[in-house]
Amino acid sequence: MNIWKLYAIRIFQSLIPAYVIERLFWEQRGMTIQMVVYTEIIFAITIVLLEVPSGIIADKWGRKNMILLGAFLEGGMFLILIFATEFWHFAAAIFLSGIANSASRGAENALLYDSLLLNGRERSFEKYLGRLNVCDVTSAILAALCGSFLASEFTFEFNYWLSLASMLISVCLSSMLIEPAVKGNTGESVAFKEYIVASVQFFRRNPSVCLMVLSGMVTGASLSFVWEFWQLYLNRLEIPVVYFGLFSAAFMFLSLPGNLLAHILIDRFKYRTLLLTVTAFMSVGFLYVSLIKDFTGLVAISIIFLVSGIIDPLVSGYIHHRMDSSIRATIDSFQSLGLNAVLIMTGLGFGYFSSEFDVFGGFGFIAVICGGYFLYFLITSKDAIE
Repeated sequence: MNIWKLYAIRIFQSLIPAYVIERLFWEQRGMTIQMVVYTEIIFAITIVLLEVPSGIIADKWGRKNMILLGAFLEGGMFLILIFATEFWHFAAAIFLSGIANSASRGAENALLYDSLLLNGRERSFEKYLGRLNVCDVTSAILAALCGSFLASEFTFEFNYWLSLASMLISVCLSSMLIEPAVKGNTGESVAFKEYIVASVQFFRRNPSVCLMVLSGMVTGASLSFVWEFWQLYLNRLEIPVVYFGLFSAAFMFLSLPGNLLAHILIDRFKYRTLLLTVTAFMSVGFLYVSLIKDFTGLVAISIIFLVSGIIDPLVSGYIHHRMDSSIRATIDSFQSLGLNAVLIMTGLGFGYFSSEFDVFGGFGFIAVICGGYFLYFLITSKDAIE
């Protein structure tokens, strides 16, 4: 019963026409690339501090409540951004978004897995997570197409009001979720501090999981920068904003095949092969985008989006199949915590090189990060992951 509700929540949480002109709106309000990177770091630090505690709370007191809290805080973020004119306004909004992301990230995946577990369909987790991501992307494509048109006809603020309305609908839908009555192998909820101990022991017993989590951290952090700054890349190529929706829709559409086919690819290829392939394409793609400053760079960005669609189902499925329900949200939160820790470190480098060489320099830095990790994973994963 929760599945269709999760689908609907994702649809309305992604039906955000503000995102297609977000960087332009921020730039219009005086936010430079460096300032935007600072807010990204604030977002990441917030998650690093709150991710694991929020995951423990979700495991201990309910995943539904955390998802509901996350949707409510995201609505508050948009309300602040509508009237934002100073850096600290944007920082406060992103701080709220960080709390919201921490609250809902691990809780959503845990709720999905345990809802499937109740019906004996947990082995299909990757398939349903992929479909959930497809709902996300499809809704975002619609929002992008409409958002770019609306931005060219009305003020940018109008898109933000519509986004706020969509987020409020997701709040209502989140209140309709039902908490799955699934117990872990421990038979009862453990003490709060024991969640940390249990999580650390889980990672110690499963070194291959640690490597998969690290892969998700590096690729996820790298992808966040192309998702955040593709608008400025198009702007530097002097592409009119009215076409931003088409490009946004195309980029998101390219991520659909990976999400839909992840469960099939996992059955036919080794995890190591899939991750090496994705990381290699990302390394070359970012390098090309940074060096070739013309329209062919859009092809490289498209390839990055195409191969990246498999990452979330691949990594999340590998982890969830190997953990107990009693700590499911907590472990997922550790993954998100790590991703944002990497985001903080890479964000500093991205911000520096972007300030020196514009957004092209930032993408060049990410190419170095991806290339370095490709070599590391190639060496360390040979016997750890099949």
